Amino acid sequence: MTHLEVIARETGISLSSVTATSKLIAEGGTVPFISRYRKEQTGSLDEVQITTIRDRMLQLAELDSRRTAVLKSLEERSLLTPELKKKLEAALTVNAVEDIFAPYRPKRQTRATKAIERGLTPLADFIFENQSADPEEEAAKFLNPEMEVPTIVEALAGARDIIAERVADDAPLRGRVRKIYEEDATVSSKIMYGKDEEADAQKFRDYFEWSEPFHSIPSHRMLAIRRGEKEGFLLMRVEVPLDRVTGTALPDWVKSTGPAGKHVAQAVEDGCKRLLMPSMETEARLLAKKRADETAISVFADNFRELLLASPLGEKRLLAIDPGFRTGCKTVVLDRSGKLLHHTVLHATAGSNTQLYDAAVEVTTLIKKHDIEAIAIGNGTASRETEAFIKKLKLPSSIPVVMVNESGASIYSASDVAREEFPNEDVTVRGAVSIGRRLMDPLAELVKIDAKAIGVGQYQHDVDQRALKASLDDTVVSAVNSVGVELNTASKQLLSYVSGLNASLAENIVAFRNENGAFTSREQLKKVPRLGEKAFEQAAGFLRVRGGNHPLDSSAVHPERYPLVEKMASDAGCKVEDLLGNEAARKKIDLQKYVDDQVGLPTLKDIVAELAKPGRDPRKQFELFSFVEGVEKPSDLQIGMKLPGIVTNVTAFGAFVDVGVHQDGLVHVSQLADHFIRDASEVVKVGQKVQVTVVEVDLKRNRIALSMKSKVDLDNRRSTGEDRDARPNNNSGNRGHRPQGGGRNPDFRPNSAPNNDWFSQALSQAKKK
Repeated sequence: MTHLEVIARETGISLSSVTATSKLIAEGGTVPFISRYRKEQTGSLDEVQITTIRDRMLQLAELDSRRTAVLKSLEERSLLTPELKKKLEAALTVNAVEDIFAPYRPKRQTRATKAIERGLTPLADFIFENQSADPEEEAAKFLNPEMEVPTIVEALAGARDIIAERVADDAPLRGRVRKIYEEDATVSSKIMYGKDEEADAQKFRDYFEWSEPFHSIPSHRMLAIRRGEKEGFLLMRVEVPLDRVTGTALPDWVKSTGPAGKHVAQAVEDGCKRLLMPSMETEARLLAKKRADETAISVFADNFRELLLASPLGEKRLLAIDPGFRTGCKTVVLDRSGKLLHHTVLHATAGSNTQLYDAAVEVTTLIKKHDIEAIAIGNGTASRETEAFIKKLKLPSSIPVVMVNESGASIYSASDVAREEFPNEDVTVRGAVSIGRRLMDPLAELVKIDAKAIGVGQYQHDVDQRALKASLDDTVVSAVNSVGVELNTASKQLLSYVSGLNASLAENIVAFRNENGAFTSREQLKKVPRLGEKAFEQAAGFLRVRGGNHPLDSSAVHPERYPLVEKMASDAGCKVEDLLGNEAARKKIDLQKYVDDQVGLPTLKDIVAELAKPGRDPRKQFELFSFVEGVEKPSDLQIGMKLPGIVTNVTAFGAFVDVGVHQDGLVHVSQLADHFIRDASEVVKVGQKVQVTVVEVDLKRNRIALSMKSKVDLDNRRSTGEDRDARPNNNSGNRGHRPQGGGRNPDFRPNSAPNNDWFSQALSQAKKK
């Protein structure tokens, strides 16, 4: 069976689609390009299906590589037989290859290899083949003090060691036992001796005495137990009963209850217990890690995609503030393109009335001078206090005040990218700029930051880092290309994720733009150094040129289809521009007329949809959100309080929600909906605006429990206790989630902040400037 046939069988995708997709990938096609512009060849496969084919092709290539290495090893040692070669070539997994290779794998000194060196292989063969016989007489023939076989007991023990290793290396048996582990094993964990009283061990106390089925253990629990083991507090085992393994092995190996048969039975039990089961436990641990990693990486990627595709405010003149107490609020003014115009420090959250007065004057002056259209405030320390300060200024309702998730802004501010953009500014200014730009266009700004620093996953530092990076890169590429990139304003970081481009080509594009001015057409891309025909083919459809020479340059219609659209316009008796703005003209298009061996209905339908809304942004329209005034810290929360919030992280066990108190609360998966759900992602997404009820508050441990159920039984509430150390990111706001205690007042209504006289004076003073 060929690799393409294997993939088609595993995925349920037609062989023709798999074949066409693999060919396009081999020719340098990217996932976004193939998905969008080669639908006829693939049968309209989506990005997920194309990625699955690509990744499986890589896995099968690795399988081929390992198979080749095994065949070479056997051939070099003159062990390769036609039958063995046939078995290896038929193996469809790496495990199958390794099981076949196991008896022939070069081994370090084992009890069996020592027995073989002492010449006991014929005795082992005799015992296995003559199980009704008494083996002692035969064993006496192998006594040889010089070969360290002084007694019959030692001769028989050596023979049993040889049989035991044969049992452990038996490929069919390994396959059956592997299945037993996958279906029936139990994962258990215990506290390491003497560690139970250590403070750092308490975050793993749920797992001091824990067990559950291997096949169903959730990703976050497996990763938590493994972290506890790595830090030296827990001992983890993956086990099945010995008789489950010996029960499947004995019928194949023991053929008689005679004297020799008893030795074989003893060898089988020894081989299972001492060799096979530890080997299978190691495999099971690796499999559990792989599964847990895949789930955690998937959660991270899904959350990250939601962040990347968050609603952009758009091009606005912004006042962006990175809040602070002692050091003040770092404040910047950005123009509509995100260019830094001015920066200052405002003492708006702490200090004397004089400082507050000066800050109020400066803010209102900046708003008036730069005709500010929106204000962005980072959601870190002092954010609610800064928001309250701004709202006291009674600014026009046309100037929205928006809290912005600033996760990763500090990472960006100290990065090479930020230093290159703002070589003469310090990290505080760069951080404030990042907060403002993230409100304008989250996607364009987040691509500059290491995804792991944004903190929307669980145990991201414990999973396979190569797999995590590959998944997050795929996520960014998918998000960037689904939105499209404005060629004349995009940073080189954003351009580098466009289909067909890389960091080097992106840098060349920006350099060409700086030297020659704005691009006037997509066609002009071909003049960029080292950007060849293939890169142009892959990238052009995802790049936008507003006001370009061709009316379709700002759309998602690929340049290769411009002649087709021009023919459509000609046939409809109008210009291409008319097709873009005139529904009546588009209705004249008979798609069947343009179907040929290169273009089918899927592409034609995409083209017409794009003509209706050229260059449309698939992201949702921006909606203003505000936290409840007066609820600014955990101590302001009361049981039963209903609050608006924003989902900041989604994990398998629940969702973390920011309600504006500098500490995210947890909505456990059991509290996300009135009906049963298995996974939080079924109900909520990162960035989603939700209504929650405060269920429990633990001020000592800084933990808040919330509920999204329509009716919450506050009298019978209980905390989940699950995964106390499930810290999904590096932000202190998401650290715990088992709050307890607190009073209950469902009718609580926070008071508005007082309006001091110095604000009125500041407003008057600013108007004079």
